[in-house]
Amino acid sequence: MQKVFAADKWSGVAIAGAAGPAIEMVKMFQLQLEHYEKVEGHSLSLEGKANQLSLMVRQHLPAAMQGMVVVPIFAGFDRRRGKGRLFAYDVTGGRYEEEDYVASGSGSLHARTVIKLGRGGSLSRDETVDLMIRALFTAADDDSATGGPDSMRGIYPIVATIGDEGFQALEEDDISSRFASIIAEYTRPEEAIR
Repeated sequence: MQKVFAADKWSGVAIAGAAGPAIEMVKMFQLQLEHYEKVEGHSLSLEGKANQLSLMVRQHLPAAMQGMVVVPIFAGFDRRRGKGRLFAYDVTGGRYEEEDYVASGSGSLHARTVIKLGRGGSLSRDETVDLMIRALFTAADDDSATGGPDSMRGIYPIVATIGDEGFQALEEDDISSRFASIIAEYTRPEEAIR
């Protein structure tokens, strides 16, 4: 299932938790951002978008207390500051700006470990995408509740970047070939790796 969505041209949301309520929250968030832009004549600031999503998560708390937890990640390009920004949330709607990376969901421990080990120095866009795909693959491999690639059916996670040109989802062929490279690396005979 799709877990990464464009919130608008300059931002995106990734979801973890109960799928139905999470997708409903994303759709409402997209609609609110679009409505604000139509009424005001300009888009909400990135900070304002992050605050709006925080309010939506907080309003979802009664359902979360019944087991329908939704924990999003929000990222975007802040055109006022000229840089990307990343926000994590807790189940109560608490919003935390992260400086480097964040992961959410049951496989996040495994994903964070891969990211932590591979993030040294300044990574290019392609190196960052490869690192994220490796983190997704590892999380799916080590956590039964994390969905991963299904090359037999041609199903791959949505991977997107957000920069000064806005939200851009990678093409499925690109994602497929990146996953194939990782799988080939993990399945090579030991002597081929040396």
